[in-house]
Amino acid sequence: MACAQAAYDSGARWVVLCDTNGGALPHEVAAIVAAVATCIPGTSLGIHAHNDTEQAVANSLAAVRAGVRQIQGTLNGLGERCGNANLVSIIPTLKLKSEFADRFEITVSDDALRSLRQTSRTLDTLLNRGSDRHAPYVGESAFATKAGIHASAILKEPATYEHVDPGAVGNRRRVLVSDQAGRSNVLAELERVGIALSKEDPRITRLLEEVKEREAMGYAYEAADASFELLARRVLGTVPAYFDVEQFDVKVEQRYNAEGRRMTATMAVVKVRVDDEVLMSVAEGNGPVHALDLALRKDLGKYQRYISGLTLTDYRVRILNAGTEAVTRVLIESEDEHGEHWTTVGVSPNIIEASFQALMDSIVFKLVKSAVPAATP
Repeated sequence: MACAQAAYDSGARWVVLCDTNGGALPHEVAAIVAAVATCIPGTSLGIHAHNDTEQAVANSLAAVRAGVRQIQGTLNGLGERCGNANLVSIIPTLKLKSEFADRFEITVSDDALRSLRQTSRTLDTLLNRGSDRHAPYVGESAFATKAGIHASAILKEPATYEHVDPGAVGNRRRVLVSDQAGRSNVLAELERVGIALSKEDPRITRLLEEVKEREAMGYAYEAADASFELLARRVLGTVPAYFDVEQFDVKVEQRYNAEGRRMTATMAVVKVRVDDEVLMSVAEGNGPVHALDLALRKDLGKYQRYISGLTLTDYRVRILNAGTEAVTRVLIESEDEHGEHWTTVGVSPNIIEASFQALMDSIVFKLVKSAVPAATP
């Protein structure tokens, strides 16, 4: 405390208390800040917390309660070792929780707060890493509900399972659909994507049966919202026949380059039919899935302009059983030019086939989202 007092007495505008090794606990921070605040006004006190015990956000908020008026942190908690206090969690807590919102003004507008999720994801994209699905406020799972009884309750009163409005931070409610899902889950998800059906519609039963059959094969629709929407629309007969992939081929070749170094080259060829036109595209990539992705999106004729802003942002593989003949599940996350994200799934004993299914769903979903009319019969 003497050092803090000396710094303040020397004319320092801010005296920042640092939990440099990240080992402090909230009650300890509160006691320290309260003691320092007897000598230095809170308007000149700051907190700099590290996350080595997963307490950085809690410590920062404890410091505010005790008198601190400046919080130092980073987007997505970036920082050395285990990171710093995560501003993506701190900002909405200060803005949306009455304990803080009724006492403080943080000069973050409602519109700016609604861009929080996109800001967080943009940083992850710049760092070339996948976003944390379980991140508070902004993660894919932050407002997700799976159990049927919970889904029914959340439709009647969202506050029962949502501590804040998901839209306030640019997120959205996700009612997950799986082989354990009830009709409430399915109806809620269909309503979200603009498909209105009554509880008694026999197609709901057919869709649930289809979900159960496909998840028994290895599909995971609770993790692939876009593939579920396409499955639902196909059961309802509302997915246009945009194009047909007549053939694709992937070649992986290992050879010596001009400098005498061994290298691996991958090339994909995709042949599609759009209306009566057959289009063939060739692309090279740094792997078979990358090459296929580039070739598939290289030329779709009259649909090309709708997918020009589509990019693959994450690729995840899970082996579902043992052995070299194991079934593979591929999840692909895509992003369009508007910053919209969605996930698609493919399943096959062949990892290339599974990947191609997920890539196809991603492109078709983009066309459906863009309300593109179907090809001419």
